[in-house]
Amino acid sequence: MTNSSRPNWDRYFLDLCEAVSKRATCDRGRAGCVIVKDKRIMTTGYVGAPAGLPHCDDVGHDLRKVIGYDDKISQHCVRTLHAEQNAIIQAARFGIPLEGATLYCKMTPCRTCAMMIINAGIKRVVCEKRYHADEDTIQMFKQADVELVIVNNEFEKYDGQ
Repeated sequence: MTNSSRPNWDRYFLDLCEAVSKRATCDRGRAGCVIVKDKRIMTTGYVGAPAGLPHCDDVGHDLRKVIGYDDKISQHCVRTLHAEQNAIIQAARFGIPLEGATLYCKMTPCRTCAMMIINAGIKRVVCEKRYHADEDTIQMFKQADVELVIVNNEFEKYDGQ
């Protein structure tokens, strides 16, 4: 007898991202990330300020206007690191190789995270939704032969976007 409600591996690890995100310290982007190899969790990360520095939830956001490649102006909080960045940094800090791993996250990684993912040797990225500025990421992943799986093709919405 099989349990039809048992989630597949992608859903299981995406659900864990949601649990990890509860540790995030920036209410604009409560996101979590889980990096997995051979169905084993290698590392996790969540949105937050560097260790020992003030958190958005405590002192407010450090919002900066950023001009994108398409000349659109958007607001970004520069106080925090992205969940993907923190997960990759944790792997580096503790000597965990990520070559061939799968990264699970809330939305398509930003351009900077995409470059880090490629250089870390991660070969597959599974995200719940799309990020509003993901064109570069999609193109880079294609060029670098990183498989990208987007579960829900709608764009993630958040305050001040």
